[in-house]
Amino acid sequence: MKSDLRALRDQLDRREDEALSPYASRSRQAIRREYEASIDHGHRQNFAVDTDRILHSQAYTRYIDKTQVFYLIDHEHISHRVLHVQLLSKISRTIGRYLRLNEDLLEAISLGHDIGHPPFGHDGEAILSRLCQENGIGPFLHSIQGVRFLDKIEKGGRGLNLSLQVLDGILSHDGETHVERLAPDREKSFADFYREIEQKQHEPGHNLKPMTLEGCVVRLADTISYIGRDLEDAILLQLVRREDLPALVKDRLGQTNGTIIYTLVTDLICHSMNKNYVCYSQEIGAALGALKEFNYRRIYQDPRIKAETEKIEDLFASLFARFRRDLEQERLNSPIWTDFLLHMGENYRQEHRPAEIVRDFLASMTDAYFLRQSQDLLFPKNIAVPFVS
Repeated sequence: MKSDLRALRDQLDRREDEALSPYASRSRQAIRREYEASIDHGHRQNFAVDTDRILHSQAYTRYIDKTQVFYLIDHEHISHRVLHVQLLSKISRTIGRYLRLNEDLLEAISLGHDIGHPPFGHDGEAILSRLCQENGIGPFLHSIQGVRFLDKIEKGGRGLNLSLQVLDGILSHDGETHVERLAPDREKSFADFYREIEQKQHEPGHNLKPMTLEGCVVRLADTISYIGRDLEDAILLQLVRREDLPALVKDRLGQTNGTIIYTLVTDLICHSMNKNYVCYSQEIGAALGALKEFNYRRIYQDPRIKAETEKIEDLFASLFARFRRDLEQERLNSPIWTDFLLHMGENYRQEHRPAEIVRDFLASMTDAYFLRQSQDLLFPKNIAVPFVS
């Protein structure tokens, strides 16, 4: 039976040569840091294995309560990060199907791309980055942290041994930067990959290019998956009105999330067909840039959604100091020990400084867990009486 299944896998690998674009990634081209005979001799293709490993990771489970844009807002229809990654996976695979790319690789990168986000979205990332720099460990970047979770922290510090193509797509996704045309930088090794992490850590603004065309698609589709959805959330919260959109956006992209997605996906497919790069037309690219500028100015920077940010910043600073102190004083009843370090291997503890461990712990938190820890550790409680001598 196993030999039959392996034969079917070989058939799937051969089918990729027949069906996929010459610019697409083949599953058999996957590069892993450590060889695994079970994958090499098993029936599942490489990037499908990576997708499953990400889906079953603890980091993926925490998506369920991670903010996308709007945090501390009690509304059941506002997007969370778990929805964003599902939308990105769907959009990326739709584009990939028409461009004849590897859909398993697209799915793996999409589902893992935001796994390094801390609580409270990009505001939380900026706050944590300042604290990391103040504590001498450099800026915090969610793309690097996503790689760190999947490659160095999952499974008690052993990591998931994902393929280089998937990790590279996660590191390079950078969906906030406006890009209208993107070609892959194909010749990469794990040594190149780790050098890029070091470079990005020291130069956060450095632009990394994915090594696969699939990674390029995910990077452009990341914007498609959030730009119109964030607009709909803002309209629902009455931050903006649909008629406020610039005329250029309404005329070329549309006024609803569905129309915006359809227009962007259609344009991207039409202008990327049978090419070794992905791109928009000049007209649609300009309209997308205008929509991004509108969202940043009218939504993401709106002071009404920042009303509690200063308090969140104070809590981040207090928790960072508290957990670092707990590590240095070896307070074994602290949550950073019981909920995190207790489940990590000895190598992780020896290879990371206290501030780095605190960074990883805070970044792993969901919004709700962060607030519970703040309540438990930073706010006074009633003392039970009578006292017992």
